[in-house]
Amino acid sequence: MLFDSHAHVDDKRFDADRAEVIARLAAGGVTGFLNVGADMASSARSLTLAEQYDNIYAAVGVHPHDAKDVRESDYDQLAAWAAHPKVVAIGETGLDYYYNLSPREVQQRIFIRHLDLARQLDLPFIIHDRDAHGDVLAIIKKEAKGLRGVFHCFSGSLEMAREVIKLGFYVSLAGPVTYPNAAKLKEVAASVPLERLLIETDSPYLTPQPHRGRRNEPAHVRYVAETIAALRGLSLEQVAAATAANARELFRLP
Repeated sequence: MLFDSHAHVDDKRFDADRAEVIARLAAGGVTGFLNVGADMASSARSLTLAEQYDNIYAAVGVHPHDAKDVRESDYDQLAAWAAHPKVVAIGETGLDYYYNLSPREVQQRIFIRHLDLARQLDLPFIIHDRDAHGDVLAIIKKEAKGLRGVFHCFSGSLEMAREVIKLGFYVSLAGPVTYPNAAKLKEVAASVPLERLLIETDSPYLTPQPHRGRRNEPAHVRYVAETIAALRGLSLEQVAAATAANARELFRLP
């Protein structure tokens, strides 16, 4: 059975049919998903969603896009939310130098504060890294020793993936691995240790190839798993079982 380790089903694009989207999980062989906060409002919505469904869990945190809006009191609120048993991670957090919607030095400071929070609460963290590989790795090496975490929607090279795994972290692959021109990601998918691999949709974004151009949803994580299975010469069931077990291990799920 599949587990989607990163989704945003609280997003307004699901307002019209959220219950139906969640109901489609079982038909696709998906046991559940982790709904990930991107700012304070979406973190609150993620927790509310997790409270409503047994098979949905939440992560709370502030995306680098919104780092400029973080207030000191927000850390207390994140910690309070994280005390809830359905909150299993801090994030997403990290650096995004593609859009630079927050100043880079602010992104870096907020990223480090999230890592401090993960350490204090003994929770894993979820990293967003876009066009910022060098700085993300530098911060991780300095600030995240002994912590657990995952590079969500991994976009680096195989060499970077190996370095991330050597540091003790997981790599998560999303819809782009299914795209025909994604040679670099396919190399990562075929080569990294299966015990360090997660799968995700990042719904409603990054829809896999068969549905590309339309809204993504957690049931589509199956296409990510099928692509990885084909690249590795494994069955879908083997990839599903391994990645779901990895998610349980990282996020300490039941």
